[in-house]
Amino acid sequence: MSDWRDPIHPGEILVDELEEIGRRPVELAARLGVPDNRTYQILHGRRSVTADTALRLGKFFNTGPEFWLNLQQAYELDVARHQIGGSLEKITPYQPVNGS
Repeated sequence: MSDWRDPIHPGEILVDELEEIGRRPVELAARLGVPDNRTYQILHGRRSVTADTALRLGKFFNTGPEFWLNLQQAYELDVARHQIGGSLEKITPYQPVNGS
């Protein structure tokens, strides 16, 4: 896959959002009611956004949790697509036989 670009981790979006509102990660963690290290790990791309965190981020940013989970899912699919590479092309899609 020659067109590979690093996928965007939800933490990158979160960094931008924090800069936009002028908040520090430790402040966000306190407002979300989570440990500081959870926020820092997400911001550095070392931790996934879980459903729990998505609910909290969605409430804080008034985006809804789906926004954050969709970012995480898109990131994971991009990473998996790259890791699988050409082997995905070797899979023949299932074709039902008439009457089955």
